[in-house]
Amino acid sequence: MTNQQSNSANPNLNLAFRRKQNAEEMKHQVITFAMMIFFTVIAFVMVAMDSISSWFTIPVILLLAAIQVIFQLYYFMHMKHKGHETIALFIYTGLTVGLITILVFLTIVWL
Repeated sequence: MTNQQSNSANPNLNLAFRRKQNAEEMKHQVITFAMMIFFTVIAFVMVAMDSISSWFTIPVILLLAAIQVIFQLYYFMHMKHKGHETIALFIYTGLTVGLITILVFLTIVWL
């Protein structure tokens, strides 16, 4: 629904369509921001509680961080919109090279 465009010659209709689209986009950004704050609070609480094992805390924090990165890319950097395919290709290529580099270094250190 957010990628639909109005082809009407009526400027008032186009303005109403853009306002509705912008309101929907803002609603998604506010919800995403609230979720990111909630994930951050969860991470702080998990670290503050000494009763939770670090073997559980570290993977959960890394998972929450990965989710926040995805939210940042798709909602705040507008990667979900059309026209950002080339930028997404570069970001995903860099991410792949970075993960392979980390995997290689971990393999070298553990051998």
